[in-house]
Amino acid sequence: MIKNISIGQYIPGDSFIHKLDPRTKILISILFIVNLFLVKNFAAYALILAFILLMVRVAQLSFKYLYKGVKPVFVLILFTAFLNMFVTRGTESTKLLDFWIFKIYEEGVYQALFMTFRLVFLIMGTSILTLTTSPIELTDGIESLLKPFKRLGVPAHELAMMMSIALRFIPTLMDETDKIMKAQMARGADFESTNIIKKAKSLIPLLVPLFISSFRRAEELAMAMEARSYRGGEGRTRMKKLVYTRRDALAFLIFFALVAATFSLRYTGLI
Repeated sequence: MIKNISIGQYIPGDSFIHKLDPRTKILISILFIVNLFLVKNFAAYALILAFILLMVRVAQLSFKYLYKGVKPVFVLILFTAFLNMFVTRGTESTKLLDFWIFKIYEEGVYQALFMTFRLVFLIMGTSILTLTTSPIELTDGIESLLKPFKRLGVPAHELAMMMSIALRFIPTLMDETDKIMKAQMARGADFESTNIIKKAKSLIPLLVPLFISSFRRAEELAMAMEARSYRGGEGRTRMKKLVYTRRDALAFLIFFALVAATFSLRYTGLI
């Protein structure tokens, strides 16, 4: 069900990764995504999978949280895989299937598997960031990284606040959606129909109360922030200041070792 989605959730802990500076985790996550798109072989992907499993173990997280992050987009991953399989062309010698307008080549199967692993690792890797970083730390980290752009007129604090609030309210809205679905099903609504038209119509009694609830929550949040004299980022102080430590240097060292290993595998000729 929707309530099992782990996107945006934070799991409190006292692990090595939990104690890292949020800026370190954000930068490593961004570089992880870049490295993931530069990888060109399955040997490097096996190394990345080992790195993700190691991070999950170090963060003392359950693997089910990563699975719950992938599960909601499983259909999208399958669609991407099939699309790459049928669209990617090869040579006549590598053709595996030729039926009507459908042609499958070895290159297509390779690309489909490649894109599937890429999307799965992308979701798993970035999930570790949100699962081990509280919304407040995430806001402070993003704002600190955006500070150099303030000279160009970029509202660093406001952008960081909006992103963290949006991320924080994903689980809340998912829970709200689940409650509305159960209430509508108790009144006879059918969300399991295979008919596309009926399924689209059944979304109306779900989306309308969800939008109303979202606007109500946004208004309540705005009133709560005004009641606490929130006026933006100017002149604000923090209870905890962000400080880089040896722990962060070690985390960067480990990650760059992964990058170096994946790039070395890129030129070894391994598949």
